[in-house]
Amino acid sequence: MTNNQPAPDGVMRLINGYWNTGIIGAAATHSVFTHLENGAGTAAEVAARAEISERGAQSLLDGLVSVGLAVLQDGRYRNTPEASAFLVDGKPASLAGFAKLKLQHLHSVTDLPEVVRVGGPLAGGETEVADNPHWEGIVPAIAAVSVPAAHVGVEALGIADAGEISILDVGGGSGIYSSIWLKANPAARAVQLDWEPINKIALRLVAEHGVADRFTTVNGDFHTTDFGTAAYDIAVYSHIAHQESPESNIEVFTRFREALKPGGALVIADYVVDDDRSGPAFPLLFALEMLLKSKEGGTWRRSDYHDWLVKAGFEDISFHAAPPATVVIAR
Repeated sequence: MTNNQPAPDGVMRLINGYWNTGIIGAAATHSVFTHLENGAGTAAEVAARAEISERGAQSLLDGLVSVGLAVLQDGRYRNTPEASAFLVDGKPASLAGFAKLKLQHLHSVTDLPEVVRVGGPLAGGETEVADNPHWEGIVPAIAAVSVPAAHVGVEALGIADAGEISILDVGGGSGIYSSIWLKANPAARAVQLDWEPINKIALRLVAEHGVADRFTTVNGDFHTTDFGTAAYDIAVYSHIAHQESPESNIEVFTRFREALKPGGALVIADYVVDDDRSGPAFPLLFALEMLLKSKEGGTWRRSDYHDWLVKAGFEDISFHAAPPATVVIAR
């Protein structure tokens, strides 16, 4: 093959991309990243600590080197900085649970050709329903996804020094924003509006962070439950807009505007794409998940959020990076 001809290596890696999910999910299942973090450095050591076969440990370590989550130096393996930060059990931003969750979703990708043809999820493909039996696994697993955005909010809004503020988190899931923000500000209080099965999980998880005395829940569907009037200093709408239609987002943003006190801020976190849809890479990829799982959702552009928020009555709108998400703050 001459130098000016393309090589198939990159295409082969992409075609076999499901192995990335498999390798990371299996390694997370057996806490391989945690064992590497704690000093295991060979296949034999990992196998002994994880109680798996040495052959299996070696294959996982080879795979982790291949996908760039482990390095081999002087005959010993160790985590890359990314693996150390985001895949070690027990760390605040650990995505290990999320990796295990995605391993269970691999089968759904086989529906994609038909989903692309019809333009939406197949029968039974939607997951955003109150009685989804998988919330107990999903809600804690996806909590870490919002940790970077929650910390961006702390800094951008000066939450630590804001005094006695009231927070409304709509569709708050695990309560991760409340957990982080109430820790940052001992005078703050938070209310989460979500379905009852999810709120029960949130109450438990927020209690584990030691701030349950300032956290309350309202059971309901945010489409129909009143947010109140001029009641909150900050409102949160995290990773919900992508599942809603443009019309629904404008309607919800308008109700948020009414629920906020004068000068109050709405915080939206989501996977936002550039106006020309040229990037970023992960939000572009996530659009396919919305095609699989929602009837009207998508990954919306910066200009979409700006236009919707203006129509809802907001005037000061800013965008803040929290890769792979974007935090939108509107006043």
